[in-house]
Amino acid sequence: MIKRKKIIMPARKRIALIAHDNMKIGLLAWVKSHLDQLKQHELFATGTTGHLLKSQLGLDVQAMISGPLGGDQHIGAMLTTQSIDMVIFFWDPFEAMPHDPDVKALLRLASVWNVPVACNRTTADFLISSPLFSTAHSYEIPDYESYLRERTQA
Repeated sequence: MIKRKKIIMPARKRIALIAHDNMKIGLLAWVKSHLDQLKQHELFATGTTGHLLKSQLGLDVQAMISGPLGGDQHIGAMLTTQSIDMVIFFWDPFEAMPHDPDVKALLRLASVWNVPVACNRTTADFLISSPLFSTAHSYEIPDYESYLRERTQA
């Protein structure tokens, strides 16, 4: 069993915003309704979503490459280094995606690294209205350094 360690999630969150094609309008509407709160945090997004957030809402967003081209995996890698604190991912449950394995990997990494994820508007509303949204928060993640020490000593 892998050991865990406590770290502090900063008050200024690093938030990934992702939406499948059929969900982009919904994510844009959600972001627009919470613009003042979100502007206080550091925002990341997969390609097309990021460009829409910039062009339509004037948000300062670091846009990665498009999800199907590797953007989901890029966000997943950032989860493993605690470079993303929260994921708002409006995915389309009715449409099969050619990059479903990437989406599943991203959600798995969020679970492994104990990162909150909202996959729909109601859950996103709960996250953004939480008192923890804009305060520092202590939480546990896998202690990878301990894991490596144990493996190299064995």
